[in-house]
Amino acid sequence: MTSKAKDSDSNVDKHQAVAEFKQVVNMTPAQLEKWLDSEDSKRVGQKQDGGESVGHESGRRIIELLQRPMKDLSEDDFAHMRKVVGYVRRHAAQGPTKSDSATSDWRYSLMNWGHDPEKA
Repeated sequence: MTSKAKDSDSNVDKHQAVAEFKQVVNMTPAQLEKWLDSEDSKRVGQKQDGGESVGHESGRRIIELLQRPMKDLSEDDFAHMRKVVGYVRRHAAQGPTKSDSATSDWRYSLMNWGHDPEKA
């Protein structure tokens, strides 16, 4: 494969990553920022060393990614976008563990990752 073909494949992969990311992240940066400031957002998720949850940290990064032009995204940024897509798809498929999904930790965890299942 030529270098030009590899670059073309890489650009397709990047465009696909951005498209999938924008499909699963259905909260605006302002909505996500407001959510991340809430106590429910800080309460849910797997904590790292008793501190901030993985999802909460991801949410802060998602805000940055949504505001950054594609040309300024790094390979690490594209990798994080793919991670977000994978998490949201897996976790959304599990569904809530109690009848009221609107106030479930399941929903709150997804919202930390920029996806509000009540909007979907």
